[in-house]
Amino acid sequence: MKKTVVIDVVGLSANLIGKHTPFLEQYIKDKNLGKITPMLPAVTTAVQSTYLTGKWPSEHGIVGNGWYDHTDAEIKFWKQSNKLVQAEKIWDKAKKADPAFTCSNMFWWYNMYSNADYSATPRPNYLADGRKMPDFYSHPAELRDTLKEKLGEFPLFQFWGPGANIKSTRWIADATMATDELHNPTLTLVYLPHLDYCLQKFGNDFSKISKELGEIDEVVKDLVKFYEKKDANIIILSEYGIAPVSKPIHLNRIFREKGLLQIRVERGLELLDAGASKAFVVADHQIAHIYINDPSVTGQVKNILENTRGIALILDEEGKKKHHIDHERAGDFVISAAPEYWFTYYFWLDAAKAPDYARCVDIHKKPGYDPVEMFMSSKPRAAYKLLRKKAGFRYIMDVIPLDATLIKGSHGNIDTPDEFHPLLITDTGLNTKNIAANQVFDVIWKALNS
Repeated sequence: MKKTVVIDVVGLSANLIGKHTPFLEQYIKDKNLGKITPMLPAVTTAVQSTYLTGKWPSEHGIVGNGWYDHTDAEIKFWKQSNKLVQAEKIWDKAKKADPAFTCSNMFWWYNMYSNADYSATPRPNYLADGRKMPDFYSHPAELRDTLKEKLGEFPLFQFWGPGANIKSTRWIADATMATDELHNPTLTLVYLPHLDYCLQKFGNDFSKISKELGEIDEVVKDLVKFYEKKDANIIILSEYGIAPVSKPIHLNRIFREKGLLQIRVERGLELLDAGASKAFVVADHQIAHIYINDPSVTGQVKNILENTRGIALILDEEGKKKHHIDHERAGDFVISAAPEYWFTYYFWLDAAKAPDYARCVDIHKKPGYDPVEMFMSSKPRAAYKLLRKKAGFRYIMDVIPLDATLIKGSHGNIDTPDEFHPLLITDTGLNTKNIAANQVFDVIWKALNS
């Protein structure tokens, strides 16, 4: 099989390529450029799983970045086991076709415990005293030590949170090239998240994102030049484009006011009790899953959704089938936001009673996605917390604001303008300029067999 690299530039869309991305602007001139039709849900884990299996969420089961686990009665986000993806991956198919085939999966999601030969993914160390230390997981295990020795510690706090910047993306790119030099895999998958941060924070305000665009352009340039020297087929793509938003929808608060949400109070703070609620919302950017524990409120729930401004699509069982998301993990209703709107997970009515995790970077405890984690409420407060950390005292890094209006960009809505559609750039042929998400698998397969 032909050596191939797939470079996932998160958030890349046609409107971003221009004077601020001189390498990409020049590179696409003699390449095949296509646009990927946004799929539902147009979020990281679901899209990546579709690209790597050629199947829709109804088949591979990844209905979002998180969902409600009916057995545990818990909302779970950002799990990492590849066994959650219920379909054959491209590396499995390739290994059957060519026993010499190997795959390197560098930071694509559901990275752990797959049959990929080499892999790395964020995996902090949680210490007994409550501290979170930067680290990552690798397969084989010794790859972690090799990459640390060569590149230093993975910059976890620059991967997500208020400190997110180009350092994490640069580290991933360097780790990818180092792994390639060590093992020369047939297929390499590399995840470059940098644009995800600035575009959600600032939208398409080029006065604020031009520097970020230039930074990712340089990283992509280095990867492309590296793989050109390796005579590899190169595919550059994105999972979604990020469109402007300004109007958050606090749907769980509406459900609470209608008596559908169950709240527990612990130490004076409120927690959402999903298992005891009649119905609740799992928010994921511009997509949300509505789970109903009490069937008698189904009509009431539908009426609330139909009368809430900013909801563009309400999918019942038939609607879920039409959009290929009819899987047992999906909500009883799946909804998407209208342009300019997005869904928060917020359920408290009084900020003083918000749970302690609300003001922290805590992606696993929050019952929904929270992009506001990229902002900081107070730099002096953060500095004070860091001093406590360095002094060995207990501390809580509660520096995240509770103001959802800060967010200026989002994704997930399939009804987005063409300029915000995800891109696919390849030096092999494309049968069409408009590519369905499940056809990306075929593009990668074609590159491997060219």
